Amino acid sequence: MTHPPYTATASSSNPVMSQSNQSCSRQDITFKSSLYATTYTLIFIPGLLANSAALWVLCRFLSRKSKAVIFMINLAVADLAHVLSLPLRIYYYINHTWPFGDVLCLLCFYLKYLNMYASICFLTCISIQRYFFLYHPFRAKGWKRRYDVAISALVWLVVGALCVPFPIMRSHGLGANTTSCFADLQVKPIDSKVGTVLMTGTAELLGFVGPLVIILFCTWKTRDSIRGFHIPEENSGERRKALRMVSMCAVVFCVCFAPYHINFFFYMLVKENVITNCLLSTITLYTQPFCLSLASFDCCLDPIIYFFMTSEFQEQISRHSSMAIRSRLMSKESASSMKG
Repeated sequence: MTHPPYTATASSSNPVMSQSNQSCSRQDITFKSSLYATTYTLIFIPGLLANSAALWVLCRFLSRKSKAVIFMINLAVADLAHVLSLPLRIYYYINHTWPFGDVLCLLCFYLKYLNMYASICFLTCISIQRYFFLYHPFRAKGWKRRYDVAISALVWLVVGALCVPFPIMRSHGLGANTTSCFADLQVKPIDSKVGTVLMTGTAELLGFVGPLVIILFCTWKTRDSIRGFHIPEENSGERRKALRMVSMCAVVFCVCFAPYHINFFFYMLVKENVITNCLLSTITLYTQPFCLSLASFDCCLDPIIYFFMTSEFQEQISRHSSMAIRSRLMSKESASSMKG
């Protein structure tokens, strides 16, 4: 990083303390570029193929009666938007320069957070809908697809607006250094420390704590319903499918997004000089690249929800795979018979 996260506050009369704080005042994390380049390279091909296939199947072949199909489609779109920006990120972290202009830099930066929070919202929507339909099956029959479309549009509108401050916070100093982008951009300083805490705390509450509580609640209630007797036994298969789906949503959320948001709260406080403790600042800054990389793996984990948690999806994939194999075998047989 080109600027220290905080400045030394010790007086020069204490050389030991002054030297300690000076060594802690600059945190040059040399491995982050290699980490980001490796992570995004590993994510790009599987994420592109899996989400493209998922979107193709979901849009064309999935049964209209399938629950949460609209939310799954939007989840795949959110993942694809981020995956398609990864080659530019890979280029930057390998070459350490950004020749594509400020607008494209901020757009790619924006897509990262748009994907993260849109994914969080749609994972929450999937969990709520499966839980709600499980406990209110008669209302599920009257549920219209246009309701899901309206909810999805609202999610994109709200999340899109709330993610705008992320690139704005990172646009500080872009005009002076046009070759830097992403993690190397400075964070715009906030005048008030109280304002920093309130803004960061609100983002954590709305974007992490709230969805986490909802998803865990839906998972717990869905698991609890399997032991209950108020739902007919013939629906046990449906209950188990619902449990697998909401459980997978919880796994993706906790694995990909929980570490990032736990770190993010402290990261912002360090960058805004609210936290000046050397040890805590060092731990926060060194774990931040790993947490941010982990957050991008949702692009590879989300398709598991479609492939393994939805029976219609499995049927369509196996059916079209079988058709492709049969057509290929038939073409080979016809070609060999013509040669003979």
